[in-house]
Amino acid sequence: MFVITGATGNVGGELVRLLAAAGEQVTAISRRPAPLPGGVRHSAGDLGDPASLKDAFDGAGALFLLVAGHEPHAVLEAARAGGIRRVVLLSSQGAGTRPGLYGHPAAFEQAVRESGLEWTILRPGGFASNALAWAEPIRAHRTAAAPFADVALPVIDPADIAEVASVVLREDGHAGRTYVLTGPQPVSPRERAAAIGEALGTEVRFVEQSREEARAQMLTFMPEQAVEGTLTILGTPTEEERQVSPDVARLLGRAPRTFASWAARNIAAFR
Repeated sequence: MFVITGATGNVGGELVRLLAAAGEQVTAISRRPAPLPGGVRHSAGDLGDPASLKDAFDGAGALFLLVAGHEPHAVLEAARAGGIRRVVLLSSQGAGTRPGLYGHPAAFEQAVRESGLEWTILRPGGFASNALAWAEPIRAHRTAAAPFADVALPVIDPADIAEVASVVLREDGHAGRTYVLTGPQPVSPRERAAAIGEALGTEVRFVEQSREEARAQMLTFMPEQAVEGTLTILGTPTEEERQVSPDVARLLGRAPRTFASWAARNIAAFR
């Protein structure tokens, strides 16, 4: 049985669907019930309260674990006590490229490595779905705003992350591996806005924010250290952060999905 944390999120929800479609036994953990595929068991639980996860962990074989605002060791101890043998951690590329700024996911990675469980770490770059922050202004007045208009990064479709996670959870041969997950080519914020406009069939006007304007906006929903790390990568990415990783293609046997394909699939959010 597979236990999926963050089962209602962009990655977790798709991962639950993929595993269920493959005929696997799945327990979906979230704080509140949500629509789930047939045959999937929901377990109410909070990663900040490891005791609440006992029922979900008992008898399971593998765990998909998010980096969240909790302390990882107690969660991993509860997983091991429940019989889980394999953990796949959804971390962040920044844990590898900028551990000083991404100390929280880096600490999660270290805890997973020291857990005594068979582990695999997934380090995605920026998510294509971050463009959903533009949904309301694009619906209202066909405008998107972001800093660093022409700095291009290979953002990844969350559906590709979920598909990679499904492969790594179900197949042997991934123990002790860390995979960097990116899209197929770097795409700038200006180009992402244009791709949404093309999918809409109308122009989306792009407005470049200053770093401070973006910082003030991001602080309304992100902790300060995460904001600083994100803005540093967006504005002054390293060569490694600009590169397209081969890991998605190696694991899935196909190229990663493009940002344009993500936009076309999710265009209802912007109408």
